[in-house]
Amino acid sequence: MELDQELGTNELFQAQCHIYKHMYHYMESMSLKCAVQLGIPDIIHKHNQPITLTDLASHLQVPPIKANCLQRVMRVLVHSGFFATAKVHENKEEEGYVLTTSSSLLLKDSPTSLSAAVLPFLDPALITPWFSLADCFHGNELTAFETYHGMNFWEYGKQNHEFINFLNEAMACDSQLVSLVVKDHKEIFEGVASLVDVGGGTGTLASAIADAYPHMECTVLDLPQVVADIQESKSLKFVGGDMFESVPSAEAVLIKSVLHNWSDEACIKILNRCREAIAGSEKGGKVIIVEMVINDKKDESNLAETKLFADLQMMIICNGRERNEQEWARLFSQAGFSSYKMTATCGLNSIIEVYP
Repeated sequence: MELDQELGTNELFQAQCHIYKHMYHYMESMSLKCAVQLGIPDIIHKHNQPITLTDLASHLQVPPIKANCLQRVMRVLVHSGFFATAKVHENKEEEGYVLTTSSSLLLKDSPTSLSAAVLPFLDPALITPWFSLADCFHGNELTAFETYHGMNFWEYGKQNHEFINFLNEAMACDSQLVSLVVKDHKEIFEGVASLVDVGGGTGTLASAIADAYPHMECTVLDLPQVVADIQESKSLKFVGGDMFESVPSAEAVLIKSVLHNWSDEACIKILNRCREAIAGSEKGGKVIIVEMVINDKKDESNLAETKLFADLQMMIICNGRERNEQEWARLFSQAGFSSYKMTATCGLNSIIEVYP
């Protein structure tokens, strides 16, 4: 008996809806990118009350013939929870658009803004390699990025400085948000006299830590071209170098959203350098890792799905990966560490303390 004869009509159409939903899912991402490019969250915020479609179109200088197209994009973004609608006046039926918590995170002047993260992650440079995923499985290249672009991600970055700068801004946005998590877990940093942020970019996260713990000496290690000409302060220093070669000595080494970029072999090399950096600490020292921990069996659906998507992104771009607890534990053991402690946060990342 054919499968479609065994299944009921209702089940077949539910399956059809499921397939079509995921075929169309990219449209949600592209609609979000459009809203950020047009600055719609900021326009709504500055309006100080629900903004009608007509007023929104006027602010955007959208010609009347395209107002209906704008309405249809906004309808998708309302359905997705990025915006909501509310009555413009209590005694009138007219509705306007208002921000939700998600779109509030897209305000450009917000200290926790993620607007600068949306555009780089939805840039054609990162989207188009997906068209080569099937070919990559049968090719000699390590990643779909290399299959599509003809060079690996790191080579591409050296040739496309503007794109890498956008990506660095995106990571700085993420670090600003993660700094809130760090401040919520003061027990992890209390008593630490010196800290090195490995791959810390322009120092967004390290600066937040230095402000929160003024007696801590903080150092950012990143590539020379990344940290060149950055203004230092009394409690925040910058060192140009290579984390695969050496890491400055400190009581604690912080490494955020770096290890997921690399293979297990590369991560073990980085972790070895981190372990050497804390070897001279009288307190024993520790490495503090801020990364995702995949737990798709226990995480709620949206959280689990986001982590799984992030893992595929790393696979596509740079042969990296997000890891579950067993995979993290294996890395720590192979890098010569004796124990670790994982602390889940209210965000995507966990804080992992690793001890020699």
